[in-house]
This record gives sequence, structure tokens and C-alpha cells, in this order.
Amino acid sequence: MGLDLLGLPLAQERFAQAEAVLGWSVTDIVADQEDKVSHTRYTQPCLYVVESLLADLLQAQGPRPAALAGHSLGEYVALYVAGVFDFATGLALVKQRAELMSTASEGMMAALLGFDNDALQAELVATPGVVLANDNNPGQVVISGTVAGVETVMANVKAKRAVPLNVSGAFHSPLMADAAEAFAAILAPVEFGDAQVAVLSNVDPTPATAGAVLKERLAEQMTGAVRWREITLALPALGIDRVVEVGPGNVLTGLVKRTCKDLELVNVGALDQLSALPD
Repeated sequence: MGLDLLGLPLAQERFAQAEAVLGWSVTDIVADQEDKVSHTRYTQPCLYVVESLLADLLQAQGPRPAALAGHSLGEYVALYVAGVFDFATGLALVKQRAELMSTASEGMMAALLGFDNDALQAELVATPGVVLANDNNPGQVVISGTVAGVETVMANVKAKRAVPLNVSGAFHSPLMADAAEAFAAILAPVEFGDAQVAVLSNVDPTPATAGAVLKERLAEQMTGAVRWREITLALPALGIDRVVEVGPGNVLTGLVKRTCKDLELVNVGALDQLSALPD
């Protein structure tokens, strides 16, 4: 993740800048044989650094986004690309977010694939302590909450697959309230400029450019649901016909494809994909 970029002067500068903010090396963590990059404390800052770098390299080639969105942590990258805050400010926020989330040990999350939506919604209403955390596409969601609540929904809703997630806590649920309150105090003094490109936020998938609005939405994100299916559905209405997923892997491309089959989908997660990007 990002190691193929090391020969680029901009990458060398960005990784050095990141180390000054984080107090540790992104490249060392990514290359670590003990898979430290999979720990929340490290995953989020590493993704922010690599994705923001790829986005800058992509824009240097010419393509300019008509709108921006990011899934959970990715919203911070979207806000950076939109010019709401600079790289270091965003990274400092991500670092503190990751540290708070890594210590949130209460509850659990699980992914459900291939289910009846009406049955799921009814079970969520009937079961205390569990909420819809990620509405990813019509056939995939993530639920989050107390262990008892999540396990009850998994047992009572028939799904092709129900998979507990290896995470430290019940992210995007009310169980993150303490962490969200602590993060709100960190976020409050940070200046958010108006976005140069409209951003569709996780908790409100309508385009916005006002810095104050985007900040308020971000403050709600830690306990609020990621409404990715609605974000995807909004894109064609904005005149968008190509979606570029920036960052390692192609998870979001798969989610978008299931919701809007007519969108052209492109991945930019490595240097060779950046070079091969169509005009």
C-alpha cells in the first residue's frame, strides 16, 4: 500500500510530512511483517496518507472531480481533496480519530449479504442495542451495536452470509458516543474552509460546499450511519457517469456497481493504475 510510490519526489515529501505529524513512519508500518497496518490506530492514518497522495497525483494528470465522497475514513480524504483543510490538518484529525476508535472496545459489527431488506429493518426496530451502520448497497449492509443485539439480528434475519467483523468496537453506532464526544472537542477549533468541489457526506448524502455544514456532518459521522447506497444513487442525478475509486483495493467499486450498473468504474490504487487511467 503506497510503497510503489516511493520513487516519486512528491511521495517522499508527503511521507516525511506524515511522519512529522504522526510520530511514526507510514512506510515502516505498511512494510511491517507483523501486519501492524491492520490495527485501527495505524490503518486509518496510512489510508489517509496514501489516498490523499494518489488523489493529488491523479489531479496533476488533469482530471477534476465533479463531486467527492468517501466511505467512513475516506470522507476525510474527500474533504482534503475538496480544499476544506490542508493535508497536515486532516492527518492530525485522522490520527486522533483512529486513536479514539482503537480504544472503543464495546460491542461488535457484522456484515450481512443477500437478505430481505424489510425483514432486516423490522428486526432492527425490534432489537435493542443494534443499528444499521453501513448501508453499502442493496445486497450488503453492516450492523453495529451490543454483542447481544448484533448476534440476535444475525440469528433472526435470513442472509446468504452473515460475517462478524474483526474490529475493536461498534463503529457508526450510539456505542461510540463517548469517543464522538471526545472527538467533537478536538474538531471544534479546527477551521473548515468552503469546499471547491461539492462533497456528499456519509450522514447526509446531499452535495454541500459550506465548510460549516461539512464540519457539522463530519462531527456526526462517528455515531451516524454510512449512507453509501444513497450517495451512489445521487451520482447519476449530478450528471456523473464515471466514478474513480482512489485507494488500495476495489471494495467501493464493487459496492457502486451493485447499486448503479451503468456507471463507468475506474480504480486508482497504485502507480501503474494511475498511469493507465483513461482520458
